[in-house]
Amino acid sequence: MAKRTTWLALLLTGLVSTAYAETISEVTDVETATAEVEEVQATTEKTTVELPAWVKNIKFSGYGMLQYQGQDPEGNHSNTFNLRLARFILDGKIGDFDWRAQIQGTNVKGPGEPTVQLVDLYAEWRKYPEFKIRAGQFKRAFTFENPTHPITQGWYAYANVINALSGFGDRTGEKSSGGRDIGLQISGDVLPNANGRKLLHYQVGVYNGEGINQKDKDNKKDIIGGLWVMPIQGVRIGAFGWTGSRDGVGDKNRYCLSAEYDKDEYTFRAEYLHSQGYGANVALGDKADGWYAFGIVPITKSKLHAKARYQCYRDNKEWGRAKTMYEVGFNYFFTKSLQLNFEYARVNDRTLAKHDYNFVDVELDFRF
Repeated sequence: MAKRTTWLALLLTGLVSTAYAETISEVTDVETATAEVEEVQATTEKTTVELPAWVKNIKFSGYGMLQYQGQDPEGNHSNTFNLRLARFILDGKIGDFDWRAQIQGTNVKGPGEPTVQLVDLYAEWRKYPEFKIRAGQFKRAFTFENPTHPITQGWYAYANVINALSGFGDRTGEKSSGGRDIGLQISGDVLPNANGRKLLHYQVGVYNGEGINQKDKDNKKDIIGGLWVMPIQGVRIGAFGWTGSRDGVGDKNRYCLSAEYDKDEYTFRAEYLHSQGYGANVALGDKADGWYAFGIVPITKSKLHAKARYQCYRDNKEWGRAKTMYEVGFNYFFTKSLQLNFEYARVNDRTLAKHDYNFVDVELDFRF
């Protein structure tokens, strides 16, 4: 009987010990697992970084323009594929300031001009729509056409008079600046009507007068201003003035008269520009002028647009050197971000022995 009692006691002791050990092990496993979870959570919390608002507001975009162009002036026929341009854009917002940085690449260049260059770099205080301040490198406050986007502008290029008198391939000889300069500008929209739509826009800028990426070489500033009224939705009627100088060339005194209707995919615009002041070619005299008028209308809304443009530029304000173009074409939209543009022009260039020739341009433009 004593032996049985002893064996029974030993058996009960072993069972209790085993159960206790298993319980301790389970508790230990739970504690270990809990500790591991807490460690992972702590690690996750440590590696989570809250980005500042200005970083979250940065947007990257851009576009490319691929081109085929042909023309047949007597003795100088040409046809070529071309990379018209590519642009990469960063836009952002810091408090009440908007900013932009834009880089352009193109194989169309003048002497000493790089194929890749900074075209925009500015910040603008926009707290009040009635009074905004912009500083840096940006579009000059001159003409309606100058600030339009190269794609939505709708043509193979800006009008010849815009190129010559608004700072693209300017007649003063400055390198192609895309209508830009370095300076400071104030602008705003004022006089709201009963519906809150502003009726008057103003803008005034002070610039170096040398084009993009250039310091002021003659220590004289260009002053450019514009004013336009918007009596009904889609309509703008305005005027611009420009006075200044360029180192080694002399004074620039220019004005522009403008009118535009742009609504529901219908766009009509006309501008006249006049310049007084010698250009890089002094033999042409100190006056030049030009004008253009165009219409773009939807054939199929958001899909197919037809267009026609008449333009003329006189580099000495005389008919003997007038270059006139009569253009027709269409723009086809595969999507909002991809379009095909075609145009044909009959050109009359009175500086050539045989004035008339044909011009064709086809472009594939895309955005991202």
